[in-house]
Amino acid sequence: MSFDPHDVIRVRGARVNNLRAVDVDIPKRQLTVLTGVSGSGKSSLVFDTIAAESQRLINDTYSSFVQGFMPSLARPDVDELGGLTTAIIVDQAPMGSNPRSTVGTATDATALLRVLYSRIAEPPAGGPGAYSFNVPSVSGGGAIQVGNQKKVVKEYKRTGGMCPTCEGTGRVSDVKLEELVDFDLSLDDGALTIPGYKTGGWGYRMYTESGFFPADKPVKDFTEKQREDLFYKEPTKMKIAGINMTYEGLVPRIKSSMLAKERSAMQKHIGEFVDRAVTFVACPDCEGTRLAEHARVSLIDGKSIADLCRMEVSELAEWFGDFEHPEVQPLTDAIRETLANFIAVGLDYLTLDRPTSTLSGGEAQRAKMIRHLGSALTDVTYVFDEPSAGLHPDDVDRMNQLLLQLRDKSNTVLVVEHKPETIAIADHVIDMGPGAGTNGGEVTFTGTYEELTSSDTVTGRHLSDKVAVKDEVREATGAIEVRGAGLNNLRDVDVDIPLGVLTAVTGVAGSGKSSLIREMPKDDTVVYIDQSPISGSRRSNPATYTGALEPIRKAFAKENDVKPALFSPNSEGACPNCKGAGVVYVDLGFMQGTDTLCEVCEGRRFDSAVLDYTFGGRSIADVLDMPAAEAAEFFTDNKVPAAAKICRRLADVGLSYITLGQPLTTLSGGERQRLKLAAKLGDKAEVVILDEPTTGLHLADTHVLLDLLDAMVDAGTSVIVIEHNLAVVAHADHVIDLGPGAGSGGGEIVFTGTPRELAGEDSPTGRHLAAYLG
Repeated sequence: MSFDPHDVIRVRGARVNNLRAVDVDIPKRQLTVLTGVSGSGKSSLVFDTIAAESQRLINDTYSSFVQGFMPSLARPDVDELGGLTTAIIVDQAPMGSNPRSTVGTATDATALLRVLYSRIAEPPAGGPGAYSFNVPSVSGGGAIQVGNQKKVVKEYKRTGGMCPTCEGTGRVSDVKLEELVDFDLSLDDGALTIPGYKTGGWGYRMYTESGFFPADKPVKDFTEKQREDLFYKEPTKMKIAGINMTYEGLVPRIKSSMLAKERSAMQKHIGEFVDRAVTFVACPDCEGTRLAEHARVSLIDGKSIADLCRMEVSELAEWFGDFEHPEVQPLTDAIRETLANFIAVGLDYLTLDRPTSTLSGGEAQRAKMIRHLGSALTDVTYVFDEPSAGLHPDDVDRMNQLLLQLRDKSNTVLVVEHKPETIAIADHVIDMGPGAGTNGGEVTFTGTYEELTSSDTVTGRHLSDKVAVKDEVREATGAIEVRGAGLNNLRDVDVDIPLGVLTAVTGVAGSGKSSLIREMPKDDTVVYIDQSPISGSRRSNPATYTGALEPIRKAFAKENDVKPALFSPNSEGACPNCKGAGVVYVDLGFMQGTDTLCEVCEGRRFDSAVLDYTFGGRSIADVLDMPAAEAAEFFTDNKVPAAAKICRRLADVGLSYITLGQPLTTLSGGERQRLKLAAKLGDKAEVVILDEPTTGLHLADTHVLLDLLDAMVDAGTSVIVIEHNLAVVAHADHVIDLGPGAGSGGGEIVFTGTPRELAGEDSPTGRHLAAYLG
C-alpha cells in the first residue's frame, strides 16, 4: 500500500538514546510495525521520541497551575517533528498495585453496570455511586423494601456503596498475635518482637510503663483484661517520663503504622515481618464483594451487581444475551459491546472483580486496549508495545484484527513487534538496526512486509526461521510431583514435572499455566523468574542490579589504596554539582522544567578527582561505559573474576552490547527481562522456572536463548519455561499442555509428552505446532 508523502509523521535528526540522527516518514492512518533486534532503537523512536513529544505538547496546553502538578517532560533530542497527533500509549506496564483497581473499573465495564443498576434495579439503592465500592457509605440507615419484606440495613449513605467494614477492599487484615510477642517472656525481658520496638526505646517504654499490665510477668500469665489492653486498647492519652504520649494496643498500632504503607515502600525487614504477622481474609460483612448491604440487596432479574462482577466475562455475555429490558436498550448494547471486546482480545476468562495487580503484562495491555476499541476518538496515534506478548498462537489472529479495526477508524497505529504473524498485517514496516545499543539506532529498511522478506536485514533473514524438534530428547532424572492442584481454575490436577530436562508448559492464555507453577513445591533450590517489572531509578544500572559494581569498586579501591565508596556515583564519589545523577534539573518556575546534562561532569556522574584514579588504565567512568562483552575481557585480563563472570552472563543472555552504566530506565522490555535472567544465573539453583523468556526477543535472539537454556540443562539445572513461542516448544524435551480453553474452560492437563507427539494432537497447541513444523 502506498502513502501520501505529505500525510506523514515527519521525524528528522532523532538522537534519543542510541538513535543516530534518524530521518524517517511514518504514514498516517495506516498500521506501521517497527521491527529489529532488542535494543536497536524501536522504542526510542516511537515511545521516547514521537509519543513523548506528543504528550509534552499536550501538557503545554494546560494552565501553569495545572502543569505544576504534572511530571516535567523534556523535549526529546530531535531536530524536527511534524504531523504529530494525540498519542495514546498502550504498553505492557502493570496497571498499578492499587487494591481498589479491578478489571471492571479499569475497562469502564463496571461503570456501565452501575448506571444500569441505578436505572432499573429493585429495590433502588440510589444513583450510580450507590453501587461503587470507591464511594464511602458512612451515614444514614434504616429499613428498605426487599421483595415483600422490609429489611434493616446497616448505616449507609445513598450516594456511596463502599462496605464500611473493609472500606471497599473486600478484605480485612488478621494479625497473628504470636508474631507480635513472645508469650513466654515478660515485657521487661523483651517480649515484643516487632521491628523497631527495642527494649528501652520510647515505643517500648509506652507499653512497659503504661500501667495497664505488669511488665515483669510473662505475657501468657496476663488476665483477659490485660491481654485486651496490650493488643486492642483504643487510643488513650497518658504521660511517660513526663512526656505526653498516646497509648494504643499493638494490633491497631501495627495496622496504622505498617499496613497503611504500600508493600513496595516498606524496608525489607518490615515487609518480611508483615508477611509473617498479617494475613488477609474476605471481609465477613460483604463476603469479599466490597459493597455495602444496600448495594448487595439491589437486584436485576435476581442478580446483584456483585453477582455479575463475579461471573467470567464469557458467562456474563451469555447472561446479557437473554437480557430483556427495552427501557435501557442503548445502555445494554454498550455493555454487550464492551463484553464482546473482552472476548475479542482473548480475556473472556477474566472476572470484572479481579484485581488489576494480578494481571500479567500481556493481559494488562489487552485490558487497556478494550477501552480504546469502544472509544469515539479518531485520528489519534496508538502506540503498542508487542501486543502479541502473552498470547497463544490461537489468539494472535484475533489481536491482529483488533489492530486493523483501530486503523480503520482513521487512526495511526504504531506497533513494536517481533512475531512474523503480526508483522505480516502491516501496511508499512520500519526495520531498525543493524545491531543493538551502539551498533543500532539506524533505519535499515522501510517498505511492505513482502519487501522485508526479501531484504538483507537481520529481520528479513530470520522471518522464515524454524526450529526443528530434536531427534532424541533428554531422559528425565526424576520428577517434581504436583498432586491435587486447585489454585484458581485448576481442576484437582495431578502431574509429574520431569527433572534434568527442558520442560515447556503451554496452553492458551488463562488455561492455568502460571497457576500450576505456583502450586509446584518450591524450596531454596528453585529460582522463579516471573514477569514482575524491574524496579530501579535513573541511578540504577546493570552493574548495580547484577552486583557487578561491588567487585569493581573493590578492585579500584585496592589498586589506589582508597575507600570503595569513592567509586560509587551514589556515594562519596558523586559529582558535587549533579549529586551523581549525570543531569541537573532546571526549575523554570511557571514554565516547563527540564533535565540538562551536568556541565561539570558532562554526564559521567563522578567527581573529577575520582576520575584521576585508574584500574587497568581505565577510570571508573570508562569502565561503566564499556559494553558487557568488552568488560568481560577487561576484567578477565585484569584478574577480577567476580566482575568478569557477571559480564559474561550478560553476554550469554544476549546483552553483550549493553553498557554497565546504562540507566535501567532506558532499557527496553526485552532487555530488562534478560537482565533479570542474567542476575539470577548466579544463584545456586537446581530448578529454574522462566515465565515467557522470549518476551521482547527478536527472532535472531531466540537462538541465543535456546543455546543458553541447553547449556543450563547440560550443566545439571532443570529448566521449566511457561511459553507460547513455538520455537521454544519445538526445542523442549518435554511438554505439559493445559486447557482445553481458558478460565472455567481450562485448568486440565490435556497433554504430556514430547513436542513430536504434541504435533500429532488435535489441540490448539498441537495444531499450531504441527503447522509451524510444516
